[in-house]
Amino acid sequence: MAPREDGGRRPKVDLGSYIDAAVLGIVEGLTEFIPVSSTGHILLLGHFLGFHSTAHTFEVVIQLGAILAILLVYFSRLWQLFITLPTSARSRHFVIGILIAFLPAAVIGVIAHDFIKRVLFETPMVICIALVVGGILLLVIDKVPRKVRYDNVMDYPLSLCLAIGFFQCLAMIPGTSRSGATIAGSLLMGTDKRSAAEFSFFLAMPTMVGAFAYDLYKNRDALSMDDLGLIAVGFILAFVSAIFVVRKLLDFVSQHGFAPFAWWRIVVGAVGMVLLLTVAPAADQGQAQSIDAEAKPGAELSVDDILRENGEPADHPAAGKSERVTGGE
Repeated sequence: MAPREDGGRRPKVDLGSYIDAAVLGIVEGLTEFIPVSSTGHILLLGHFLGFHSTAHTFEVVIQLGAILAILLVYFSRLWQLFITLPTSARSRHFVIGILIAFLPAAVIGVIAHDFIKRVLFETPMVICIALVVGGILLLVIDKVPRKVRYDNVMDYPLSLCLAIGFFQCLAMIPGTSRSGATIAGSLLMGTDKRSAAEFSFFLAMPTMVGAFAYDLYKNRDALSMDDLGLIAVGFILAFVSAIFVVRKLLDFVSQHGFAPFAWWRIVVGAVGMVLLLTVAPAADQGQAQSIDAEAKPGAELSVDDILRENGEPADHPAAGKSERVTGGE
């Protein structure tokens, strides 16, 4: 288990914690750019695995691994934008549009950061509800006939970019999906599916880099070397798995639309609700077993163990004795 954020004793990070971090990193990379909510998935999965990171920094920081996958896959296009920026009005228009779309999330994210991390991230049922509701809305949007007015991200009007940026803010509710919110908003305002997904890719770059930097700054004093090791594992695997998704997603969306992702959201959200109502997370089960074992009547407890726990010297008069635990407090 990763270190706790509640001020309690910080349990030692073991191999199981690194396996959990690896699984969560893979899930992050596979889900970051599809409209199913990567944050919702890793928070729910972490809940049932009993994985707790310091101030949920792990869940935010590993997203940068997925962003680096975009930078790699789109490097040639990004470089072309960079070198044509001084001379091409179209390139400048596109970059300004991305920055305008990023602004709402930057402002609202800073203002609402503590509420998002301390309340919304800690409420798994909210995540499940958001997954189901978002899935239903995505199904409706995917099937509603629309007149396509914009099919190239380079030509999106600045007003459209700003509106998409406000839609992105809905994703501050975990389970909503950043890419899902931006894609749905784009489709409602007349874009085609492929360019909507592509604009979501580009908008992810400043958004997730900003979230990474701000969250790391806010929690810089709370992180330990154990946290950094877990983050490194999740970061690398998120990067590797995201490369696959970025290379394949646009073609998949062009052929199949967003309905498969909508149904996936609904299923995951529904299953999550059932499990939340019927199954305790792994961490709670382990804690309950530990408490039960410590309080079991008749269990013999070495006084040496008690002395060590309280920092008493080995030559204490009571050393070498034992006592029976008669029950919990």
